Amino acid sequence: MKCVVGIDLGSTTTKAILLDEQGEMVGRGITNSRSNYEVACAVARQEALTSVRFSMLERAAARIPAPTGDRIRALIPGIREAFRLEVYLDELAELRNVIMAQLGRSLLLRDARKTMQPALSRILDDVATDAPRLFLGGAPRRSDFFRDLAGAAFVAGAEKLSRQEGLPFEPLVGCYDRAILEVETRGPPRDIPAIMERAVVRVLKREGEVDEGLRNAFKGIVADVKSMPIEEVAFVGTGYGRQTLPFPKQSIRSEILCHGRGAHRVFPGTRTVLDIGGQDTKAIQVDHAGVVTSFQMNDRCAAGCGRYLGYIADELNLGLHELGPLAMQATRTVKVCSTCTVFAGAELRERLALGQQRSDILAGLHRAIMLRAMSLLARSGGIKDEFTFTGGVCNNPMATKILRDLVDENYSSAIKLNAHPDSIYMGALGAALFALDDARAGRGGILPNFARPSEAAA
Repeated sequence: MKCVVGIDLGSTTTKAILLDEQGEMVGRGITNSRSNYEVACAVARQEALTSVRFSMLERAAARIPAPTGDRIRALIPGIREAFRLEVYLDELAELRNVIMAQLGRSLLLRDARKTMQPALSRILDDVATDAPRLFLGGAPRRSDFFRDLAGAAFVAGAEKLSRQEGLPFEPLVGCYDRAILEVETRGPPRDIPAIMERAVVRVLKREGEVDEGLRNAFKGIVADVKSMPIEEVAFVGTGYGRQTLPFPKQSIRSEILCHGRGAHRVFPGTRTVLDIGGQDTKAIQVDHAGVVTSFQMNDRCAAGCGRYLGYIADELNLGLHELGPLAMQATRTVKVCSTCTVFAGAELRERLALGQQRSDILAGLHRAIMLRAMSLLARSGGIKDEFTFTGGVCNNPMATKILRDLVDENYSSAIKLNAHPDSIYMGALGAALFALDDARAGRGGILPNFARPSEAAA
């Protein structure tokens, strides 16, 4: 299969989209941007290549006649879930190795090592035991990132052990915090075919009474899919960190162009786009063909962007993905004076000291952010029907709710607001569409070294 690659290297998350020669999306991947942009791009692209394998699997299953084909197609969603579980378990094993190695080297924890080591092992054992609940059976997950899922489970385990046995909480969590940075920065290639095989075995075992003919047919198409070559013929990079990508100049595109084009591709009626990412906010106007006609950006700092929300989450010791749902529980909206990241912690602590509820404060913070976005939209030309919300903050339910309310108040309730869960991929999709243009015009390129897959990854 020939495909093109679009990578959106954001300050918080990095996304990758793969399109086939007909322009259909066949793979996508996402990861947190980590402390190493090259690793983040490689991981996001590897995720997308894995997704391509599953697209191939679905296409191969579609060619098998009923009833065997129907039964195979019914198993594929479970294979996807089991695959994510197997990857998560591999990452947990790697995390365990790093934690124990760091503990063995730590001079500060030398005296506590005898009690810390078994405690950490118990926590990690419990995290691994509980892992299937996060992935199998269509279980909803609050985050797709290993750091968020493992971190929440590890902290919960440390809290439980601290209450039950009086072990110090902070040193336990400190071991995780130090280790996760090393785990994320490594970004080693994974043996994707082997992991897929383990996922198939897990699902077939769970099915129990699967006849041998079905089992052999399923294993046959999985083996065929694993051996199919994937050829990347062109690539384009965009995003906040795009200038750090070792791509040739002609393979870099503006975020504004990519978000505008990606939003128009998914929602062809789009005329206005709001992109709120980690470091900047962009209000974009596009024409009937998805070509940008005007735009406005925040011009000084990350105030009112995802980075601001991340700082608030850190102050409250919450995951970024937890802010929106908590804010949705508000009974009133506290007026927030500033969305400056520098002063956010001080104002938050002051309001908490006054006895105001976290959810009410967060509701006010979200409203302040969206009011800044509305100002940008007004300066770019206002909001036209249809209106598409993109970027990482579009997955925050409170931000989307307040945006809808403000559009109704200031424009019209008749304006269609597109806020799809996959809108975070719009920049990468736009980049992939530009890469498709390059491929069709014969302007393809060679993938950068850091993004080149190992044989195991592809």
